Amino acid sequence: MKESYNWIMNQLPYTAPFLFVDEIQYVNDKGVEGSYRFSPDADFYKGHFKNNPVTPGVILTECCAQIGLVCLGIYLLGQKTALENLGIGMSSSEMEFLLPVFPGERVTVVSELAYFRFQKLKCEVKMYNKDDKLVCKGVLAGMIGVVNE
Repeated sequence: MKESYNWIMNQLPYTAPFLFVDEIQYVNDKGVEGSYRFSPDADFYKGHFKNNPVTPGVILTECCAQIGLVCLGIYLLGQKTALENLGIGMSSSEMEFLLPVFPGERVTVVSELAYFRFQKLKCEVKMYNKDDKLVCKGVLAGMIGVVNE
């Protein structure tokens, strides 16, 4: 039976149109894998590029960050932690873009934990298309933790 990661999805601080996580395939202390399908109706396709829309690199980076950093961070903080005051911020990104992602494409993000200490999370991320070809890869880091009021 496939494990449900709905509790992680329910903690994500994003909603449409800025939610770039459809499903989490697996997550453990070493990494996460998740997927997202880019809607062909997304507003950013209307101007990027004329007559040949592709997904902007900044959106690909955000998808990698939401799956690779935030979903993993929520998991690492734990199912039992009260996450009502979850604080998240990306501190650095270094991405390399190899293939375009077109409207309607589904991608899979695989993230491997580099470290998580003092609320700083760093991961190596890779994004693959439906043909299992590497779309982009990089290193992302951010701060994640429960903020005291």
